[in-house]
Amino acid sequence: MISLEKIFTSILFLSCFLFATSNFAQKINQFDANKQRTGVWKKYYDNQNIRYEGQFKNGKEIGVFKFYDESNPLQPSMIKRFSETTDSVAVEFYLTNGKLQSKGFFIDKNRVGKWQYFFQDGKIMSEEWYHQGKLEGKLMNYYPNGKPTEITHYKNGLKQGISQKFSSDGILIEEVTYENNVLNGPAKFFELNGNLREKGIYKEGKKFGKWEFYIDGEITDEKEIEKQNRYTKKQKD
Repeated sequence: MISLEKIFTSILFLSCFLFATSNFAQKINQFDANKQRTGVWKKYYDNQNIRYEGQFKNGKEIGVFKFYDESNPLQPSMIKRFSETTDSVAVEFYLTNGKLQSKGFFIDKNRVGKWQYFFQDGKIMSEEWYHQGKLEGKLMNYYPNGKPTEITHYKNGLKQGISQKFSSDGILIEEVTYENNVLNGPAKFFELNGNLREKGIYKEGKKFGKWEFYIDGEITDEKEIEKQNRYTKKQKD
C-alpha cells in the first residue's frame, strides 16, 4: 500500500514541475518595457515544428540563432552567430544530413569577407571573397582531391585580370584575361600534358589578331583574325 507521505511527495514534485514549465513558457517570446524583443524567442511552423530559436536584447539578436526547415526539426539548416559589438553576422548553412555546406559573414544582408563551400566529406570545394555583397578578390574552386580547378579574380562583382583553370592533376589547361567580365587580353590554352596548344589575344570577347596553334609544344600554323572575326590562314614555312 502506498503511504500518504509518498503520495504527498509525488504531488509536490508534479506541482513544482508544472509550475517550472509554466514559468518557463511565460518567459519566452517576451517584450521589454520599450516594446522591444527580449530574452529567448522561439517560433514554430503551422505543423508545430520549430522554425527558429534564439535570444534578443533591446530588440536586437544576440548570440546563436538556429533556423530549421519545416520538415526537419532536429537539424538546423542555418546557424547565425550575432555579436553585440559589431554588425557582422557569422553564418553557417547545413545539409539535411547535418553536414556543413557553406559558411561566411553577412553585414546588413550583404555577404562580406571570406566564404567557404564544402564537399560532403568536409573538404573545401570553393573559397571566395566579398565586399558589400559583391565578389572581390580571388575566387578558388577545388577538386575533391584538394587541387585547384579554377583561380579567378574579381573586382566589384566582375571578373577582372587573369583567370586560370587546371586539370585534376594540377596542370594548367587555360589562362585567359578578363576586363569587366569580358575576355580582353592575352589567352593561352594547354594540353593535359602541359604542352601549349593555342595562344592569342581576345578583344571585347572575341578572338583578335594573330593566333598560334601547337602540336606537341611546337607551332604548326598561325591565323590572322580580323575585327569581323574572320580567319585568314597563314601556313608556316
